[in-house]
Amino acid sequence: MASLILLRHGQSTWNFEERFTGWIDVDLTDKGIEEAYEAGRRLLKERIPIDVVHTSVLLRAIRTVDATLHAYGRSWVPIFKHWRLNERHYGALQGHTRAEMASIHGADQVRTWRRSYDVRPPLLDLDDERHPRFDPRYFNLAPDLLPRAECLKDVLERMLPYFFDAIVPDIIAGRNVLVSAHGNSLRAMIKHLENIGDEEILDLELPNGVPMVYEFDENFKAIKTHQLD
Repeated sequence: MASLILLRHGQSTWNFEERFTGWIDVDLTDKGIEEAYEAGRRLLKERIPIDVVHTSVLLRAIRTVDATLHAYGRSWVPIFKHWRLNERHYGALQGHTRAEMASIHGADQVRTWRRSYDVRPPLLDLDDERHPRFDPRYFNLAPDLLPRAECLKDVLERMLPYFFDAIVPDIIAGRNVLVSAHGNSLRAMIKHLENIGDEEILDLELPNGVPMVYEFDENFKAIKTHQLD
């Protein structure tokens, strides 16, 4: 059966500044672009073909795809973009640094917002300019689909329909799938793939720009084969 390759985007400008990014659209740093190129070189060296790509609608994931495919020499493969692969929405934390929020709310509370499975950060006001209803990418979505903040459980629930409807059919059809997404949308996918418990998933960290390869047995049970670091 075909492989599933998970790739967290390269370092973004707000990763570098340790800001809560969420659905805010920021670009890659020079280091992030190089990480994306290196991911493509690693996949090429391992001779793991990329037949189709699924990514979010956020620039840092899209730019990672472009660089990875360019390094591999496969810029021609189909790319599908969907908001359900977006990063976790960090609500009112978005745009603030971890240090700023820790000085106001305390380090323990910030860690709870960052790492807990089912605790949402403070919600955005509906008239806040950071709310996704003001972004043209989401104009066609029903209002109840637009988050004001998300926990990891929320991300899992909104990611899975796209996983089953779009990604799984590609794998079953024998196409190697690259998913270029974000720390939390990929953590949610890995939680599902590996059946990781709610507490255990809290400690999972994904490095920027390092491909993670999964294969599947005859019962479509995911088997993590290796991480290309």
